[in-house]
Amino acid sequence: MTFSDFITEVRPKTLTASASPVILAGALAYSDGVFNLVPSLLCLGVALFAQTASNFANDYFDFNNGMDGEGRLGPKRVVATGKMEAKQVLAGALVFVILSCICGLGLLFYAPWWIIPVGGAIALAVFGYSAGPFPLSHHGLGDVAVLVFFGLVPVAFTYFVQSGTFSMHTIYYGIAVGLVTVNILIVNNYRDVAQDKATGKRTTIVIFGRKAGLAAYLANVIIAAVLSTIFDFSILKTCLMAFYLGLGVATWLEVKRTDGEALNIPFGHTARNVIIYAILCSVALVIC
Repeated sequence: MTFSDFITEVRPKTLTASASPVILAGALAYSDGVFNLVPSLLCLGVALFAQTASNFANDYFDFNNGMDGEGRLGPKRVVATGKMEAKQVLAGALVFVILSCICGLGLLFYAPWWIIPVGGAIALAVFGYSAGPFPLSHHGLGDVAVLVFFGLVPVAFTYFVQSGTFSMHTIYYGIAVGLVTVNILIVNNYRDVAQDKATGKRTTIVIFGRKAGLAAYLANVIIAAVLSTIFDFSILKTCLMAFYLGLGVATWLEVKRTDGEALNIPFGHTARNVIIYAILCSVALVIC
């Protein structure tokens, strides 16, 4: 195993999915005058380490279940290519879960004890996404898991550990950033639909088809832009969301016109759009 192999397994391009809701929640806290840097950073650690653990676990369990064959169109997985041993990847998943839990324990200085079950749910989701008797990603529930654990949960609880309260802002921003993050999964499953069908992995694209996946992608872009504008209106926010909407539609067209391994490019652009969305919303929240 080389350092390059390790970085490949971390999948840094996809970490925008875990960083974005924490950044957005921090901006919400700042706009409400309750921002606290230390718990915000701890939440970022929880999110980044948990997603990295999930990436490792997904590789390990998909390989063991025969989901990562030679015909894989996405970036090559390090276990399938023999660059890392399966036990190394599983050990990596466990290490990153522990690191995420350590950051979560640090939050007990800022929040009540009952956030511990929330951390437990996150840890279970790390492995339950692709493992266990009912792996979520294999039964059409991956999109729901992403919406909850990359949208609602991180936005709501990052805000909570700084403010001590929840707000309606955290709900609609959580849904919005969750929806744009779901698009990462949609492109991934849109690309891999043939292989997923062959291996019995029932993603939403396998269940409902590619056309439905494209429609969902575009709907997620539009809904996120609308949610971010109508409930917290400002001229600046409207302009910034118009820019995001144009970017999202352009990437959707790129997905629609592309096929096969070439979909790895709009996959990366979709991940980029998530962090751009979070930054644009955060700028409007901080300035306005």
